[in-house]
Amino acid sequence: MLEEYLTREGFRVTLAATGAAMEEALAAEPVDLILLDLRLPDGDGLALVRQLRTESQLPVIILSGKIEAVDRIVGLELGADDYLTKPFDPRELLARIKAVLRRVGEAGAVRAGDELRAAVSFAGWSFDLASQRLTSPDNRDVDLTKAEFALLAAFVKQPQRVLSRDQLLDLTRIDGAEVFDRSIDVLILRLRRKIESNPKEPQIIRTERGLGYSFDAKVKPI
Repeated sequence: MLEEYLTREGFRVTLAATGAAMEEALAAEPVDLILLDLRLPDGDGLALVRQLRTESQLPVIILSGKIEAVDRIVGLELGADDYLTKPFDPRELLARIKAVLRRVGEAGAVRAGDELRAAVSFAGWSFDLASQRLTSPDNRDVDLTKAEFALLAAFVKQPQRVLSRDQLLDLTRIDGAEVFDRSIDVLILRLRRKIESNPKEPQIIRTERGLGYSFDAKVKPI
C-alpha cells in the first residue's frame, strides 16, 4: 500500500522485508530516507535504528503498532527522526516524510561542518564554527566557554531534532568539551541566557519533556 501511494506521490520506493534485505538495498543504491517497522522477522527494529545511527546520518521514520510513550521515547533517543503509530493516515506519513527531508536538506551543509569549517546563521545570529565566534543579531560578539561552544555546535548540526541528554553528552565529548552527567541542563541554561531573548520562555532551545532538547531555529549556511 505504501509503495503504491508514495510512488504515486513521486518517490522512488524500495521494499525490504527484513533487516538483511534492507542492508542489501542500502549497499545497492543511494537512499534518502528509511521507513522502518519495529517488528521484523529477522531481528529487532530498534537494534537496526541503533546500527544505522552508528553507520550513517540517514533519516529514519519508525512505523509501529507499539503505542506506549516509552516505545516512542526509546525510538527517538536511539536516533529516529520521527515515530508514527499504526494505524495512520498515509497523508500524515507523507507530510512527515516531507518535513524530515526538508530538515535534512536545510541541515546538510551544516552537517558537512562536522569538520568545524562551517559558518551558519540562525534566528538572526551568526555562528562561525571554525573561529568559534558567535555574533548577535545586533552585531555583538558573544563569548562562549569551550563547553558552551561544543553544545551549540551539536545543536546547529542537528537542528529541529530531539536530542536526549545522553546524545548531547556524547556529541559534546566528541567535540572535546569536559561535560558530565546532568551538567547538560546547566549548560542549556547558560546558553539560553546568551542567545534567547527571554531565557524563561525559550524559542530557540526548547525542552521536550521526557525526551531531551531540540534546537527549533532554522539553520542556514553563510
